[in-house]
Amino acid sequence: MADQGDPLARIAAALERIAPGAPRERSWTAHPAYFWHAGEVYPVDEIDALPLDRLRGIDQQKQAVVANIARHASGAAAHDMLLWGARGMGKSALLRAAVAAEQASDPGRLALIQLDSASLSALPELFTMLGSLERRFLLYLDDLAFDHGDDAMLRNLRSALEGSLAPRPANIRLAVTSNHRAILARDESDQSGPLHERDRMDDTLALADRFGLRLGFHPCSQDEYLAIVAAHAEPRGLSWSDEEALSWSRARGPLSGRSAWQFVVEIAGRAGQPL
Repeated sequence: MADQGDPLARIAAALERIAPGAPRERSWTAHPAYFWHAGEVYPVDEIDALPLDRLRGIDQQKQAVVANIARHASGAAAHDMLLWGARGMGKSALLRAAVAAEQASDPGRLALIQLDSASLSALPELFTMLGSLERRFLLYLDDLAFDHGDDAMLRNLRSALEGSLAPRPANIRLAVTSNHRAILARDESDQSGPLHERDRMDDTLALADRFGLRLGFHPCSQDEYLAIVAAHAEPRGLSWSDEEALSWSRARGPLSGRSAWQFVVEIAGRAGQPL
């Protein structure tokens, strides 16, 4: 049998191969945005965002979100935000666009940090890391769901917003999007349901109550849908008809900003244009 060398050296080499790598460097001042997952930070060099003027049919929501983010970035009092309602109506797009617009005037003043629901239990750790920095941060949780078994997630998020013994750093605010239709209101049938279902609804409403700014997003009208298509297509010189755009959306569900964008992707592809 061939000599395998010093057994201790072999063991040391094996341990080195399986040991975790060096900790990922955490620099919270060098990038416009970050992903935070499982205690690790992943920098994002550029936020994927549309210009604010391309977002149509949500003028009141846009005004409120832009103003609140500007206040937070400046160091003034600002609200945590809950953007809820219809799918594809620009909740996440508006948050990203508003942050990108704010960063255009002062890139280092505000950063966006996207979380996933599995990372909510680590929010106290994140608060500790960010609270001593001069920079302002908007923590962003996209498409929050309220499925059975998520009680710990709801408690973690409620505690992060209000209810923790330790105060939340003033340079951190949270923004959450959700498609959940019953997040802000319950009907009479909820009152007569099983006790555990009513308790769960109470938990959901207790979470919603902790957001100072709550904005609803609703399916757009036909005119609003066509205006969204035009906002994307006309600057690119793309040709299209109202009937063609409406037919595209009817085959995919309710009229929405998302279906309008997907239609523009289709006609741009036909024209051989990139987006």
